[in-house]
Amino acid sequence: MLIAPLFFARKRVEFSFSTDSRLLTAADFGEVFQNSCCKAGDNAFFLLAGKNKNEQARLGLAIAKKQLRRAVDRNRVKRMAREAFRHQQRMLEGLDIVVLCRSGAVGLNKVQIRRKLEQLFDKIAHHNDR
Repeated sequence: MLIAPLFFARKRVEFSFSTDSRLLTAADFGEVFQNSCCKAGDNAFFLLAGKNKNEQARLGLAIAKKQLRRAVDRNRVKRMAREAFRHQQRMLEGLDIVVLCRSGAVGLNKVQIRRKLEQLFDKIAHHNDR
């Protein structure tokens, strides 16, 4: 008797970060800065969120060289912000979010960066539910 391998059907969840999920133009960023509906921040990061015309959440990153001097540090923060956003984008539908960096981000490790960003994304999501 031949035994076939078992394949379990899994529900596929999209965690992509495509071009549609990004704020690309200065006008997109300006819209969030001018018409932000909710804000969340701590000593390391500040998030601004504004309603968009799409159902999909979009992310913009404004990580200043003034705050994080080394490109390695700026790229790490951007990578961690994209990752945190990807995992929570379903809760953030209909929002454009801009992540700004503050001086408290200097010296944080990956775990601390991820935890802080997830907490701030949660605050934005809960504020959006109201």
